[in-house]
Amino acid sequence: MKKKYLKAEEMDEKFDNGNDISNYLDLDNSSRPGLEIKRVNVDFPTWMISLLDREAKRLGVTRQAIIKFWISQKLEHESFLKTN
Repeated sequence: MKKKYLKAEEMDEKFDNGNDISNYLDLDNSSRPGLEIKRVNVDFPTWMISLLDREAKRLGVTRQAIIKFWISQKLEHESFLKTN
């Protein structure tokens, strides 16, 4: 199916009116600025890995998920404190 193109104003109007605009989006080449993934390596002592794994299992998530969640919570908290 060939993609259709609209001017930004036309797309805004369709979206604001509750119309489906998915046929006008190029989702294969889309990105989320500021949310790109960059891999980092972090070394943890084994006792910390054990506790992380235990907590991840309790919550039913992966080790990586819990690490990312906890770090994001800390960063959001610190950012909030600096802005208030």
